[in-house]
Amino acid sequence: MTARDRLAEGLRNMRRQLRPRSRPEGTDWHRAGVGGRWEELGALQFGFLRDQGLKPHHHLLDVGCGSLRGGVHFIRYLEPGHYVGIEKEPDLLAAGRDVELTREGLLDRAPRLHATSVFDLDWLPASVSFEFALAQSVLTHLRPELIQLCIRRVLPRLTPDGVFFASFFESEDARTVLGPAHGWRDDELLHPRYPLSRLRELAADAGAELEYLGAWGHPRDSKMVALRPR
Repeated sequence: MTARDRLAEGLRNMRRQLRPRSRPEGTDWHRAGVGGRWEELGALQFGFLRDQGLKPHHHLLDVGCGSLRGGVHFIRYLEPGHYVGIEKEPDLLAAGRDVELTREGLLDRAPRLHATSVFDLDWLPASVSFEFALAQSVLTHLRPELIQLCIRRVLPRLTPDGVFFASFFESEDARTVLGPAHGWRDDELLHPRYPLSRLRELAADAGAELEYLGAWGHPRDSKMVALRPR
């Protein structure tokens, strides 16, 4: 991470700490805070990656892991220490660790969790690489420049045959529709839609080849792509 990136991340964290936060009520606010459908979407992510060949000995990078809706499934399944989750909202990440992993008795599985708003992976040892990476409901909130930053940060951490799966909302025509701001996450968009051609262009500029997988069973009809280094 460059000095400029560290400064930008520090300013974002400061704004998050200072601004008033509108948050769902209740002890499980963190489940609603990642869009709800906790059991359904957690199981969907897990089933998808297993169908793609994920095995317990593999290493997984969960980009935008939130409060570990999918993470609890992956952490239980993978060998200890093989799950890495990064998330921009420290309070969501803390709730996932302190509530969900404690509730499920999974803390001894040694997941590595890190809060970052710029997809920072420099805190990991250089020797750590991943056969699988997943960004579920991440590109569905990002502006184009952040999509490219995400891809640029993740690809170098893949093994030679590794793959980065990412979901996005596909535009119904050739237009990119960014839409309104998210609401309680001030630097995200609600549900931007990208035509496949635009997403392929962004991926290519970030050094990735994109394979379109299409529908994968998501209840809001997000589509899935597979990204690999060019």
